[in-house]
Amino acid sequence: MTTPEPQPSDREPAEPAQSTESTEPADSAASSEPSEPSAASESPAASEPADSPAAASAASAASEGSAAASAGPATSGPKYADRIYRSTSGFVGGALILALACWLGIDAVAVGEGNTPWLALAALLFLVPLVAAYTLVPAVYANEDRLRVRNPFRTITLPWGRVVSLRSGYTNEVFSDDGDKYQLWALPVSLRARKRATRRDPRVTGGRTPGTEASRRGGAPGAPDRSAGADRAPTDRSMDELRELHKNRGGEASAQGEVSVRWSYEIIAPSLAGAVLLAVLLGLG
Repeated sequence: MTTPEPQPSDREPAEPAQSTESTEPADSAASSEPSEPSAASESPAASEPADSPAAASAASAASEGSAAASAGPATSGPKYADRIYRSTSGFVGGALILALACWLGIDAVAVGEGNTPWLALAALLFLVPLVAAYTLVPAVYANEDRLRVRNPFRTITLPWGRVVSLRSGYTNEVFSDDGDKYQLWALPVSLRARKRATRRDPRVTGGRTPGTEASRRGGAPGAPDRSAGADRAPTDRSMDELRELHKNRGGEASAQGEVSVRWSYEIIAPSLAGAVLLAVLLGLG
């Protein structure tokens, strides 16, 4: 008796079953392998919230340090620009005088004969610096640390800590703790302006003559009245502002230092040269 050989159809169903069983672990393994990178990819995302507060605090600390470093040098200087006080009428008058002098001098140089051009040049060299010194140059610069007084022939710098007082009488003056007195050329006193300002305020005059009332109080006629509500002359208001600065800033550490005086050789030298040249030309005839 012969045993029947297995047909191919009997073996073929068994092989796919094994293949499916063998592929299932592979699929599961394959499915498990991508899960590891996903966990790895999730770990930085989970670590970022933990690191972000530290980074934010470090960035804020760096920004605060840079802001403090940038603010440090800025606080060493004045907090605002200098207040500038000068006589407007003197400035305008000086500019007009200089324009007239230059016009006449240039005309004499252009059309003059003999020694006239040289005399005109010498006169211009002598007069122009003097006119500029007394009309255009005078100014008072004040900030929270110091007072700088620019007079015709010298410039004085006084820290507020060295200023004793600012006084107004027939002239406006500043006194240092060394006992030195410096006149404020840029703030000339006008007795007429004082009287006019006093007459505009009826609470001060009360129908009386300002000069008589000032003499009765023991002050000079036209002296500034500091009573409440008094209308002030322009230069007196400027002096009040300077006194307020001195009162508020005199004791500050940044308002201390030495008093410095600088002579204006750029004005003195050409004026002296012009005077010598003019004297020589006039002496030679």
